[in-house]
Formats: sequence, C-alpha cells, structure tokens
Amino acid sequence: MSDRPTTTTDAGIAAPSDEHSQSVGPNGPLLLQDHYLIQKMAHFNRERVPERVVHAKGGGAYGVLEITEDVSQYTKATLFQKGARTESLVRFSSVAGELGSADAGRDPRGFAVKFYTEDGNYDLVGNNTPVFFIRDPQKFSDFIHSQKRRADNHLRDHNMQWDFWTLSPESAHQVSLLMTDRGTPASWRHVNGYGSHTFLWYNAAGEKFWVKYHFKTDQGIKNFTRQEADAAEQDVHIRDLYDAIKRGDHPSWTVQVQIMPFAEAADYRFNPFDLTKVWPHADYPPITIGRWTLNRNPENYFAEIEQAAFEPANLVPGIGASPDKMLQGRLFSYPDTHRYRIGPNYLQLPVNRPKNAVHTYNKDGAMSFSNSGDPVYAPNSFGGPVADPELWKGDEYQVAGEIVRSAYTLHREDDDYGQPRALWEKVLSDTDRDHMVGNIVAHATAPEVTGDMKKRVVEYWRNVQKDLGDRVAAGLGVNGS
Repeated sequence: MSDRPTTTTDAGIAAPSDEHSQSVGPNGPLLLQDHYLIQKMAHFNRERVPERVVHAKGGGAYGVLEITEDVSQYTKATLFQKGARTESLVRFSSVAGELGSADAGRDPRGFAVKFYTEDGNYDLVGNNTPVFFIRDPQKFSDFIHSQKRRADNHLRDHNMQWDFWTLSPESAHQVSLLMTDRGTPASWRHVNGYGSHTFLWYNAAGEKFWVKYHFKTDQGIKNFTRQEADAAEQDVHIRDLYDAIKRGDHPSWTVQVQIMPFAEAADYRFNPFDLTKVWPHADYPPITIGRWTLNRNPENYFAEIEQAAFEPANLVPGIGASPDKMLQGRLFSYPDTHRYRIGPNYLQLPVNRPKNAVHTYNKDGAMSFSNSGDPVYAPNSFGGPVADPELWKGDEYQVAGEIVRSAYTLHREDDDYGQPRALWEKVLSDTDRDHMVGNIVAHATAPEVTGDMKKRVVEYWRNVQKDLGDRVAAGLGVNGS
C-alpha cells in the first residue's frame, strides 16, 4: 500500500482514476456520467479569467477553402463537394504561454479553423503537429499544469515538464517533434496544420470512412533554430501574418485527407484513434482535395480573434466524431470553456455566428440579443422548428462493452516508442538530429532540472533510440549506459 495520499474529487471523495476516463469498453466512447472527468475539465476551463487557459497568445485571419477534387464517395458534407468555396477564419496560437508571451517560444502551434458553411459552422481544431502528448483527457489538465507555472514561485519549471513527460511514455512522439526545430517555427505561414484526431466521414448512401486532415503549407516549412527563436521579436508571428496579407502576399495550404475504410480500423496494426500516433502514408496515402488561402486581415483583433470560439463539437452532416478519447473529451470541454470565458451566448457574436439561419430553443442568458419568439419549447403544435434525423443518417456506429476505466486495447503493433524512433531514424536529417539533441540538452540543463531528473530524461530518450539517448547523456553529463 502506498504511503501517498489518495486523489479525491473536490468533494473529498476518492477519485477512481487519474489515468483513464470511463468508456464503453476499452475502445468505446466516453460517458457523461464520469463525474470526475467532467469535474476536472469543467474546473480546468475556469482557471483563468478572461484569457484562454491554453492557446492564450495567437493571431488570425480570414480565408477561403476551395475544393478541387471529387470526394463525394467519402462524405456528403457540402463544404467538401467539388467546386465548393467556403469562407473561413483561422486562429494560430502557442499552447503554454500567456497572452503576452513570445511568439517564437518552443511550443506546439494551434491551428484552429472555422468554416462558415451553408449547413452551419464546421470547426476543425488542430495543431501544427499530427499527434499530441497524451491519449486520454483525464490527464489533460495535469499535463497543462506541468507546462504552466509553479504554485510557489510562479515560474515556468522545466523539471516538472520533464517529470510529467518521463512518467507519460505516450508523450515521446510529440516531445520528439517539439524538440526538433518544428517546435520553433519561423512564422505561421510556414507551418503545416493537422486535424490531428481521427474523424468519421459518411456519404449520401450512409457508407462510413475514417479520415485525417492535413493542411500542407505552400510556402514550405521554415523554422527558427533555438538561437534564432531566442533572439526573435516578441510578436514576430502576429506581425508576419498581418503584414503578408496586407501587402497581398496571401499564404495558402494544399488540403489533403487520409481515408481509412470503416471496417479496417478494428484490426489495423495499431490503434487508429490514438492521438499519439500517425497513420503511415504508405498505408493510407494522402489525397489532395483542395486549396485553402488566407486573404483578409481582421479589422478588430479583440472582436474577431480574441472572441473567436472554436469547438470540435461543431460537426455538419457528412462528418462525425470517432472513438478517439481525446476528441471525445474536447467535444465537451471546448464549448464549456467558451460559455465561461465569453458567456453563454458566445455563438451570437458576429465572428462566431453562422451564416445560415439559426433556429434554436436555447433562450436568454447573459448578453442574449437574437432570441426568437414563441414557441419556446419542443415538441410544440405552433410551427416551431423540428429536428431532421435524416440529415445525420450515417454518423452512427455500434459499440459494446462493459463500463470500465481502461487504456485502449492494444493492437498488434501498439507501443509508445516505435513512431518517434522512426522519426529519428528515417525522417530527420543529420542537421535535424543535431538540433534536436541540442534543444533537448538546452531544455534539460535549466537550473531547476535536478540530477535525478536528468537521468530520467536520458532513459526516456534511450527508450526512443539508444544513440539519441546516449547523445543526450553526453550533453547532460550523465554517466552510465
């Protein structure tokens, strides 16, 4: 029996798990009845007023998505039909820094896009990396706390960052990317964007497919070295994007998708819904479907960027959620944090309001200014709006299993180190590897990183790849093999 205290809920009740959310079987959707998960997320969403808890520093612009290829065999979503042009808003951001933090700091970059479709808003909320640090939302607030500031001295602390990472081996893929120069991009125009999660697509016949989104920058990838990032202007990314669009140099991205037939997910060689992994292109080659271009700056940063609210739960007919546990958690967490940060009627703000008509029975609340009249309830006999289940035929699928708190069921090639090992051995150049080692060593030699933690850092990277770990050991002055 451990002599450490038992984690409790805020009501003092022993917590059932700090690792796993409650799901239908190991691979099924999460449950709203998981009070501890809901409490952690809801409390986490209310920790900061009024800036965003994460992704606080950012900027954005308006643009248009143009679909050039026919993918109607995969989805009936109107914005992805050949010839469709959809207005959009993007917000780029850094994850851990506060509102006044430096743009070029080592961090993933948020890549959140709102598409104003004829069927309502569709939000794709991703990053400039195709993976993430964790695979279960039960750990999300703890992860962010480890990247933020200490409770005692209110300073960022690399020791607690490495503490969390080394105790969470699933983080190795994302931390590998973070420690390359991709962690310090030269501009938002020079990053790729990824939906990161797996989503469901279904066509007019109800046939289902799993999909991943890739936005490949047409400007080419361009990163700062660690030294260049340290020397960069604080607002270098905001200034670069605004100035480029102002002078008519409109950045663009080639839009691609990976498509997996629905039935193949069950027996794929690793879990295709695990957010810490990518689908190898050899298995599911990216298909180019269109082009996305940014062509207009906001006129009021606060009204159009700070008050912009993106949420993965905004799904239009033809697109659905998957059993990705992180996605399932975000379906609740994002709109909940918007209700707190901006207010219950945040979707009535001009930047968030859909272009098509809104017919809802949600009423009143703070700052409500577009309520419809009677009737105010459903069902009713007085001509009020009614739901159309036919639009959503195709987004359902069968799940079964006992209610458990469990990791995903392992597929035959599931492990935490295989994909970061492949990144090191097969993807990175010699220069990339040199920079990655240098970035790790620089990060782990911060004054607060203890000697014991440095040994754990070395072991973490040796688990990824022995030569990588040995080079980190040499840089940190850690003896032993």
